[in-house]
Amino acid sequence: MNLRTAAATALLAALTAVLAATVRSDGYAHDPATLIAWYAAAWALFGAAVWALRSVPARHVAPLVLAGAAAVAVTGLLAEPRTSSDSYRYAWDGRVQAAGISPYDHAPADPALTSLRDAWLFPEGAGCQGPERARIPSADGRVACTRLNRPSVHTIYPPVAEGYFLLVHELSPPGARHKPLQIGGAVLAVATSALLLRILRARGLERNAAYWAWCPAVPVEAVNNAHADVLGVLLTTAAFAALATCRRAAGGALLGAGIATKLLPAVTLPGALSGLMAPGARDRTRRTITVLLPAAAVVGLGYLPYVLVSHGSVFGYLAGYTQEEGYDDASARNRYALLRLVLPDSWALPAALVVLAVVVAHILRHGDPRQPWRGALAVTGAAFLLLTPGYSWYALLLVALVALDGRWEWLTVAMAGAAKYVGGRAVGDPNLLGTLAYATAAAAVAAGWAVRRRTVREQGPRRETCDATA
Repeated sequence: MNLRTAAATALLAALTAVLAATVRSDGYAHDPATLIAWYAAAWALFGAAVWALRSVPARHVAPLVLAGAAAVAVTGLLAEPRTSSDSYRYAWDGRVQAAGISPYDHAPADPALTSLRDAWLFPEGAGCQGPERARIPSADGRVACTRLNRPSVHTIYPPVAEGYFLLVHELSPPGARHKPLQIGGAVLAVATSALLLRILRARGLERNAAYWAWCPAVPVEAVNNAHADVLGVLLTTAAFAALATCRRAAGGALLGAGIATKLLPAVTLPGALSGLMAPGARDRTRRTITVLLPAAAVVGLGYLPYVLVSHGSVFGYLAGYTQEEGYDDASARNRYALLRLVLPDSWALPAALVVLAVVVAHILRHGDPRQPWRGALAVTGAAFLLLTPGYSWYALLLVALVALDGRWEWLTVAMAGAAKYVGGRAVGDPNLLGTLAYATAAAAVAAGWAVRRRTVREQGPRRETCDATA
């Protein structure tokens, strides 16, 4: 092992140690200031390790990236979920389905499902003293609660995610509790790293895979908190690999599966159609249908079995969730924070839609069909900066797109989400912190765009690489 490889390995080891301490810390509930300090240390070491990787000999890059991906992912297994309770709903939905009941038909607090409750997900008495416990009615008058958030509303998760929850439940031994979902997240995270390495090897850019493989958001959100977003990320990454090699129908189908896991990958659709409206673009109708029809078919077929067996809406709490998160009310949860710095609150949503439409139009006209992830990153990143979401796990998709494209400055958007979600609990004005974090990210992205625009060489006119039958 040469000195440069040793230096990168040492930084990776330090990153792994800090991530282990971060996950084992219970700071979210009791000491968020210390927790955000651990986050900052992890992100700093991540940046240093990725920078050091640039000097590592090419033959060492792939093994080091993959070994680091596994080590980083394992840190997420060192404690129960620390900063999110979403995986408890996943476990519950899997249990409900295994009992032959549609997860869309009953809220967890519904007495009709009392027979499925256990002391882990539905503690009583002293077990209700812990943080993040929601009180629920009890038939015998005892104090009852649940680890599940929003226990009085129906599930929100799309069908591929629900199928994943059922699969994990069926493969789990009795009493395994949260660990199978975390292990599933680790497997999916490392699989995404391996897929990225395969995709990037053809372009001589294997080092970029570390943007995902070693990113602190992955062990925290994909593994420790076991967010199903990681499955959507894997499917979306596979979709763009297929699209870049002219397998449009396969790419569309995989993208549809990603959308049917978590709806967020829908924002990458314009990237999948990059350059569609460019002057001289061929077979526009065929290309649109070849991508969008398989995507829509997979989403529709995914929902169909649940539509047939469910008595209620298979969209569950989706409409209520969008209202709760303030997407129709700019002042709620500090939504559209950057736009509201310069616009009245009532203008924020229309302005966000207009700006996003302009970005989409630009990608459809000027995007590179040979690199569809570039347009997907631009649209996804713009959506984050416009909406300023407060949940840090949403950015997992953005991190994977950064790895595909290489424009690392977009990682600051993922950092902003973590700062708002965790750091907001440690300061007197969480909205101000979130706004500052996203403003800093926007400045970093703008600076990166300016530098790249100045230094990039002319590549000549874009050319189509797929024939009419692809």
